[in-house]
Amino acid sequence: MLKTTSVPMMAHNDDDEWSPKNYDKHASFVPALGAPVLRLLDPQSHERILDLGAGNGVLTIELEKHCSSVVAVDASAVMIQAARRIGCQDARVVDGHDLIEDTDLATGQFDAVFSNAALHWMKKDPERVIQGVNKCLKPEGRFVAECGGYMDLCEVRSGLHMALKKRGVKNPDEYDPWFFPGVNTYTRMLEQNGFRVEYIELIPRLTKLNSDIAGFIETFGFSFMKPFEGDEAMQKEIRDEVQSNLKFSQDEGTWSVMFVRLRFKAVKIN
Repeated sequence: MLKTTSVPMMAHNDDDEWSPKNYDKHASFVPALGAPVLRLLDPQSHERILDLGAGNGVLTIELEKHCSSVVAVDASAVMIQAARRIGCQDARVVDGHDLIEDTDLATGQFDAVFSNAALHWMKKDPERVIQGVNKCLKPEGRFVAECGGYMDLCEVRSGLHMALKKRGVKNPDEYDPWFFPGVNTYTRMLEQNGFRVEYIELIPRLTKLNSDIAGFIETFGFSFMKPFEGDEAMQKEIRDEVQSNLKFSQDEGTWSVMFVRLRFKAVKIN
């Protein structure tokens, strides 16, 4: 059985605001949640696998122990540098939206494409991402992933939207980096882009945080702060406000968020 030490993809961001230090501090709860999707992948020793959204490469290193070869891709150059530092054999800066045009990868050479906690960051054009995955896979190759699904982070996300509207931002969705599809939506997208869905499910999962809501927002919700770039006091005020408004939903002494994960396995048919 694979060790559950995965770190999810760092989203594409023109300014590459992802911080490995913040991630280690506020989000080390993530690795223990990767076991089910790793079991669903069931990597074999002869296989070549694309790790889409490899983050700092910790999961890639584990996959390399079980497969013939693994290519790690991520949109964050900072995280790919971290992956190379820990010894990933092949780690590349590639945005999932651009995978379809990658002449080295999108050539039907992979037995499987694996993605953990990454696809929901690829909001710009999710179907283009699926099309790119399809081009990377061999016939009957499998696409196995877990990402945020419908109603994921509902309380935190709603709190951030409300905080921005309160401060004059008319359309907070412009700064919301996440795409959280439901079963019907993502099944349709997969089937319309050359896949047969063998398994797909929404899984609610209350998750205890390492620190608090403010730390979670600092690590994952930084794009919501773009209207207030340079105003550190306002950014802190927003984080603290969202946290304060969510105190009623927390157990004494702990901070938790309700994740809803979309987990699936699909097979390339054309």
